[in-house]
Amino acid sequence: MNDEDIDPAIDSEPGYISRDNALQHAMTGDIAHLRVLGSHLTTRYAAAARGARIHGGDLSYLRRLLATTPGRASVELLLQLLAEQDAACGPMGLELPLMATMLAQHQTAAVLTQTVFADIPENDRLSELRTCLFHELLLRGVDPEEFPTLNPGSRVHPLAWLPDRRRALETEPDFTSHSADGSAGGVKTGLPTHGRLDPPTPRPTEASPLRNSVTVDEHNLIITAAEGNWGYAEAWVFRPDQPITPDHVPALLPSLPMDCVADLGPAGRYEIAARPVGDIWSLLFATASIGGFYGTGRYGAWGRLQAWRSLAGLCGLPFHASAEEVERLAEHSTWFHFQTDAEFFHNDGNDYAIAALAPDGLRLAVLAATDTD
Repeated sequence: MNDEDIDPAIDSEPGYISRDNALQHAMTGDIAHLRVLGSHLTTRYAAAARGARIHGGDLSYLRRLLATTPGRASVELLLQLLAEQDAACGPMGLELPLMATMLAQHQTAAVLTQTVFADIPENDRLSELRTCLFHELLLRGVDPEEFPTLNPGSRVHPLAWLPDRRRALETEPDFTSHSADGSAGGVKTGLPTHGRLDPPTPRPTEASPLRNSVTVDEHNLIITAAEGNWGYAEAWVFRPDQPITPDHVPALLPSLPMDCVADLGPAGRYEIAARPVGDIWSLLFATASIGGFYGTGRYGAWGRLQAWRSLAGLCGLPFHASAEEVERLAEHSTWFHFQTDAEFFHNDGNDYAIAALAPDGLRLAVLAATDTD
């Protein structure tokens, strides 16, 4: 088969079908011609798709190469290429959150504020890049007051919910290491040696009368940090009639009706530690930003938002609560980090559970996440 076979129905140069001509063949019952036309177009489509994948991969490598090459010239060229590619194909495939985290890792704040945040055009095609980069730099300790052009972007962007300064509880964020050829990183889910509160074994096997009362909204908010990035996550909320004291939590958790402590028995592995809220935020941030076996994560900016959302859910605040409200309540809650050998956790990847006790002791929330489905 060659182009001459179907010249009346297809323009050989752009490769577009002549629909009027195809319609005429259909109306005269010339199905054989349409079969040849369909086969020819399918071949051209497959070749174009292969070419698009190859070019897309090459462009992705070039963007990564420019983002990781220090200096103003490479950043300016990257911005030019991103704007051109957005104008040609739209924002799909431009990896703007990834570009932001790579720029924050490999370029100085001075260079970025003189390029990315300077001379922003009125019809800004790279607003997502600038918004993400603002939060990436915050998390890396950049003070916006030292760089007047640095700004968080649109007030209607979802990331605008976040504080425009790094907060005290945002301690030691872990980031994936990026290069032009790939990325590497992992979430540190192990318990620390300090603050351990492991109860003695054998433990009592009597089940607690408390029952899970988590709502759909609470559940979805609590697991935000792990959603889409990890194998599986689950959440529970318990509301006792009488206040629970922090010293009762380590012994209480294994007795609650939760999959993450089921089938433990009196001597199964159950390890728990009290942790400051900053450690909990760091664990949630790493879960969201780095991701796990099933996803690359959301990188720094969106990972920051997801960590704060999970923190809000664990504290019992609604989705519309402000970051200031979340911070205030989180700092007054009591936090625990625990691990078990229950079947919920496969214990061949990253697994952990978090418990948050409200200041009044009348709400206990738990998030359990496993990196294996």
